[in-house]
Amino acid sequence: MTTHKEKIYLDYCATTPVDPRVVDAMMPYFTGMFGNASSIHSFGRETKIPLEESREAVARAIGAETGEVYFTSGGTEADNHALIGTAFEVRRKTGKDHLIISAIEHHAVLHSAEYLKGFGFRVTELPVDEFGKVVSNELRSAITPKTFLISIMHANNEIGTIQDIDTIAGIAHEHGIIFHSDCVQSAGKLHLDMKRQNIDLLSISAHKFYGPKGIGALFIRRGTEIDSFVHGGAQEKGRRAGTENVALTVGFAKALQLAVEGMKYESQRLAELRSAMRKLLSEKFDGILFNGHPTDSLPNIVNISFDSKKNEIDGEALLMNMDLHGVAVTSGSACTSGSLEPSHVLRALGRDEKTTQASIRFSMGKYTTREEIERAVVILEEVVATVSRS
Repeated sequence: MTTHKEKIYLDYCATTPVDPRVVDAMMPYFTGMFGNASSIHSFGRETKIPLEESREAVARAIGAETGEVYFTSGGTEADNHALIGTAFEVRRKTGKDHLIISAIEHHAVLHSAEYLKGFGFRVTELPVDEFGKVVSNELRSAITPKTFLISIMHANNEIGTIQDIDTIAGIAHEHGIIFHSDCVQSAGKLHLDMKRQNIDLLSISAHKFYGPKGIGALFIRRGTEIDSFVHGGAQEKGRRAGTENVALTVGFAKALQLAVEGMKYESQRLAELRSAMRKLLSEKFDGILFNGHPTDSLPNIVNISFDSKKNEIDGEALLMNMDLHGVAVTSGSACTSGSLEPSHVLRALGRDEKTTQASIRFSMGKYTTREEIERAVVILEEVVATVSRS
């Protein structure tokens, strides 16, 4: 049986371990400094200061104003707030009821859009090209006088493809449309600057860059029409009621600061590992397909499919056996890993169902080594030999 020390974790897009420096920054707020930041007495004032300092640090890391950062429970809540909050506020004021998303969005966006359909909103789901890119002309064609929001993710969590969000934001603003981008996977890996980029709403989550789970943020550009999401108090300027989790906000800010500081070096290191892994996989396997854009992609993702025309492989057995051999990988988003449904992202790229089911996402992180990559490929070779039906 594989021991914990022998295990290889290659699912950093699902979540990351908390950086010890982040843990150290949070610890005082679990014990001695425990006051409610909304209380007016000294215990409350003692925690209000680090809460707002954390907000300022997050804003600085993404080039935003401090008052434009609203803490949430994570990326899913931020995405929900962005879509649902703007939908009801804008329709109430203008009557507009049409939004545009892409076919490869995270389920936090897809399901929010589906939820809005039940209230009479109309949703256009844009197709993508074979590499997962939104086509600008198709986006322009989808816009109507009733369109109030365009939501396109910055970098895809399954295949790593990076969208040209500057161009997309420009198209949105040409038509007076609010633009939201799910930046959960790109924050800490790609440069974000809200002073330069025309993004109105942006979602991020701490546990994707070595911060704690349960904390994220929604950037809301000043003047953007959006309703409050959680009611019951004046916290977060009335947009999200509930006692602030100071320890997690401190951890969030520290993790993002560290990620931004180390971004250049780490991106280069991960890109080298990605290239090495792609080369090893190409040498070992005939009939594998690399999913995602060959150049405009996050540096830490390698997503492959076994072409059903050349290899008939039991996808579920493939993942289970990789796990039994001590390699943690997935076939797509962690939010749908309990489902046997084929990845909606890979289907949007044009992969057939059997090919889609026989897919693996390897996602690397700052603790991934070249030795682990090499071992994982050797193990994959052994596993494929046992689960192949060809």
